[in-house]
Amino acid sequence: MKKINSVCIVEDDPIHLYITKKNIELHDLVEEVLVFKNGKEAYYSLKEMFLKNEMMPEVILLDLNMPVWDGWEFLKEFTQLPIKYPVSIYILSSSNNEEDMERAKQYNLVREYYVKPIKSDQIKEILTNATL
Repeated sequence: MKKINSVCIVEDDPIHLYITKKNIELHDLVEEVLVFKNGKEAYYSLKEMFLKNEMMPEVILLDLNMPVWDGWEFLKEFTQLPIKYPVSIYILSSSNNEEDMERAKQYNLVREYYVKPIKSDQIKEILTNATL
């Protein structure tokens, strides 16, 4: 199976970050994992990669509730970048609020919404679908 070049995790909770990273490593489907603690840090780092014409992550695992910039602010800004190749965003949130789930559907790059904690088989599904 083809490996994903890079996955970006935007998560401020160290426990969820650890679980997500371990599940990614377990499936051995990713070359590089980028980690950011909030949406602003992620946006400016990814924007810099975009401006330098560097390879963007194929998958972004995005928490919604974070300090500085939350996931919504990240989505608002990131989706304005004129990225020409596929980037899939998966929401990983502790919120099971229907309004949040519906709001996420407004963004074309958002592929799915998962309520944390994410399970190993869900990570495998995300990574496998990203390589198709």
